Amino acid sequence: MAEVVKASLEAAAARTAEAALEQLAAARQAIEKVIFGQGQVVEQALVTLLSGGHGLFVGLPGLGKTKLVECLGAVLGLETRRVQFTPDLMPADILGSEVLEESSARQRVFRFVRGPVFAQLLMADEINRASPRTQSALLQAMQEYHVTVAGERHDLPQPFHVLATQNPLEQEGTYPLPEAQLDRFLMQIDVAYPDRPAERRILVETTGEAGAAPQPAMSGADLMAAQRLVRRLPVGERVIEAILDLVRNARPGEGDREITAHIAWGPGPRAAQALMLATRARALIQGRLSPSLDDIAALAAPVLKHRMALTFAARADGLSIGDITGQLIRRIA
Repeated sequence: MAEVVKASLEAAAARTAEAALEQLAAARQAIEKVIFGQGQVVEQALVTLLSGGHGLFVGLPGLGKTKLVECLGAVLGLETRRVQFTPDLMPADILGSEVLEESSARQRVFRFVRGPVFAQLLMADEINRASPRTQSALLQAMQEYHVTVAGERHDLPQPFHVLATQNPLEQEGTYPLPEAQLDRFLMQIDVAYPDRPAERRILVETTGEAGAAPQPAMSGADLMAAQRLVRRLPVGERVIEAILDLVRNARPGEGDREITAHIAWGPGPRAAQALMLATRARALIQGRLSPSLDDIAALAAPVLKHRMALTFAARADGLSIGDITGQLIRRIA
């Protein structure tokens, strides 16, 4: 009897995995009909959402970051709200606030008016154009999935994700994100210029009378089911040890001194958790049910780069975080 039950559970798990693979393939295809020449960015965005995390898109204006987030919300069937971050934005503009009302019995009571954070997908557009005080309004929401206003707890919808866009810090009117805020993002996804064929396609297909519109391929419930599946995927001991080696070697005082001498501070345990989930999600997107060292190598940089800082001497020597993560990745390959 026990063997029959076990076989039935395995068959159900296999059917769930097959359905998830089909849905994810359809979702990726639907996104790439609208977003051209950014295959790696699309994959990393889907990995972030499948892992149940939040994503930070970094790139120059005009590269399609906002359009990608809007497309993700439409294709995945998520209730999406957008907040345009500006220097005068206040925390209450994101979280909501209490207003005083007078009832029919002439009694005055406070009523909580929900802000745009109460959505399944919150687009924080140009997040680093608001002050650090306003940026920090999202800390509790991103980590604990609820907010506290006037001492009262208010739970957020499920699933809940923040996808933020950020302009490079060298641009005018930007503020650096606090380290605690950066650590809440599962990945930093860099958006670069498209190649020539992709840019040609953009020119042809987006300047006509009607452009392609994103078509729904999943729902919020489908995404949550896929997220549960990601957490059930088996991970081999070799992959676990490689993740631990990679993260711990990026910390001053723990790794090779030739590398860590350039690092001011390194990633914490949350980075290892993020990499563990992200490698499983990438494997699923690519049609596999177990992650490999290739998944670690592909995702190590976007998971680690915003959780590390170089020393002043390293920056003066022209080193970058990408140089350091590249050295770390080569040691586990």
